[in-house]
Amino acid sequence: MASVSALPPLEPLLKMSAKRTRAVFASCPDEGLNKEDEKSARIRLSVKINDEYKHCKELPPALLAQQGPVGPARRSEKRLAITAGPSNSTSQMIAAIDNSPRTQPSTFSTSSKLSEALTLHKTTRVIKPTYHAPWKLVRVISGHLGWVRSVAVEPGNKWFATGAGDRVIKIWDLASGELKLSLTGHISTVRGLAVSSRHPYIFSCGEDKMVKCWDLEANKVIRHYHGHLSGVYSLSLHPTLDVLVTAGRDASARVWDMRTKAQIHVLAGHSATVADVKCQESDPQVITGSMDSTVRLWDLAAGKTMVTLTHHKKSVRALAIHPTEYSFASGSAGGNNIKKWKCPEGTFVFNFPGHNAIINTMSVNAEGVFFSGGDNGTLTFWDYDTGTPFQHLEDVPQPGSLEAEAGVFCSTFDMTGTRLITGGADKTIKVYAEQSQ
Repeated sequence: MASVSALPPLEPLLKMSAKRTRAVFASCPDEGLNKEDEKSARIRLSVKINDEYKHCKELPPALLAQQGPVGPARRSEKRLAITAGPSNSTSQMIAAIDNSPRTQPSTFSTSSKLSEALTLHKTTRVIKPTYHAPWKLVRVISGHLGWVRSVAVEPGNKWFATGAGDRVIKIWDLASGELKLSLTGHISTVRGLAVSSRHPYIFSCGEDKMVKCWDLEANKVIRHYHGHLSGVYSLSLHPTLDVLVTAGRDASARVWDMRTKAQIHVLAGHSATVADVKCQESDPQVITGSMDSTVRLWDLAAGKTMVTLTHHKKSVRALAIHPTEYSFASGSAGGNNIKKWKCPEGTFVFNFPGHNAIINTMSVNAEGVFFSGGDNGTLTFWDYDTGTPFQHLEDVPQPGSLEAEAGVFCSTFDMTGTRLITGGADKTIKVYAEQSQ
């Protein structure tokens, strides 16, 4: 027979037994075991906290001496209280004011009245869109050997220029569609064009990091603007200053002095390719749209961001400034992808719903016809004031090209606003005209 001293101690066995007993009955349908009253829960928590943190409740004296006083030190001088003047009339008046406001009865006695008011509110907000005549394809111009990536109309409305993946800038007669001139000099795709209204110059930029100024009297490059670290995707001329703004794959927009070729500002802040840039006379004088899905409004004098608009979910590829209204639109991919904004603060106005494509280009004319062109070859014409689409068209690729070549890359209205010129992935330039009554 084993001696008594060889037996294991009783206390741990009891504890283990109680633990096992609880485990057996814890899954019982009667929830008596699972219910823990508040008092025992509090005791259990306090015991646990005490066990775990009792050694570090107070800092050691050496560390405590190094600690500064907690919170800002109160100033020791006596605080001056505001005392009343010789007259007590003000305090009496304040005391006379009843500080318990009475509950006003609701003006809507029933829920039906409220719903009536809400429906009335909705109906008053619906603005009837302006009638716009339908648009029709009137001319297809072939000649480029690559995707047509940029287009610009001359201020006199006699000719327009296009730049393409074949590295050539071509100048076409607007009335007849005949080729007048080809300018060679870029060594990669021409991505941006702008014709100056104040000088006999045309400006171009491309994926070869080059920004060129062409003299249209000599048909030669007279200036280069060096500074971009990668491809230059967009270019815009300031309407009143001798300044041009370029933007590109180095996530910056650069402001150049047209005459001296000096770089005035680097508008840095975007975290991805700046796909489009636009200039206008009044602040914000420069607006950029980027692949980081933001639109930035810039203070041109300071060279700093005034506002960053983060409403878009995907990359912003296109911007359009209204010629007369103090507002602009931005386009990206995804749902609710075209948005209208009010200047100068960049207040969101509304979405243009319904064009579900990657928006590559947008244009707006003075009559309020707003055009958006998609990467998949879809074209939509909108009423700019209300955001209502009035016409949907499909870009018909030039016969012989692949079906995937239906895509619109660039667009602009002519100076009268009655013709729209687009450049596409089928290497053609298409001219759309507003149909007369």
